[in-house]
Amino acid sequence: MAEVIAQEKQGGKQKKKMIRVDMTPMVDLGFLLITFFMFTTNFTKPNVMDLGLPAKDPNPSSIDKPVIGDQNQITFILGKDNRVFYHQSNQKYLNKGNLKETDFSGIKISKIIAEAYKNAPAPNKFTVIVKPTDEANYKNFVDMLDNLAISKKERYGVTDIKPWETKVYKELTQ
Repeated sequence: MAEVIAQEKQGGKQKKKMIRVDMTPMVDLGFLLITFFMFTTNFTKPNVMDLGLPAKDPNPSSIDKPVIGDQNQITFILGKDNRVFYHQSNQKYLNKGNLKETDFSGIKISKIIAEAYKNAPAPNKFTVIVKPTDEANYKNFVDMLDNLAISKKERYGVTDIKPWETKVYKELTQ
């Protein structure tokens, strides 16, 4: 509560009144307002992408590893300077002519995936393989995952680039 304390001024005629304001109710009101706004505010949620990971197999020794044919997969190699290459070849047949380049503009990657899926002999086993190089940046990797989500392909893998792919990749980028 506010209090008025009267004091006499020395020397004379006037009395000066000192005012003292009790801040306790104001502090209580401040805490009530802070609590109110904390409970009524929507906090921003982080933007995350769910990765569809398989469940852990309780009996890992009984797994038959299916072999994915060259035409049942497409491999994307993420390179430096926002460059992305793709192929559907194996070690024996990969060369500079087979390793094609595209970019992240528009829906080019989604169209490439759709075309490879359409030409796959066993579409239920079609897999997209993403292989980032050491020079690739994180933004390109996220863009690639976004393109996979756009094309609605749930079978994909992320792995290291093989030495035979690195050799052809370096020939094209130098």
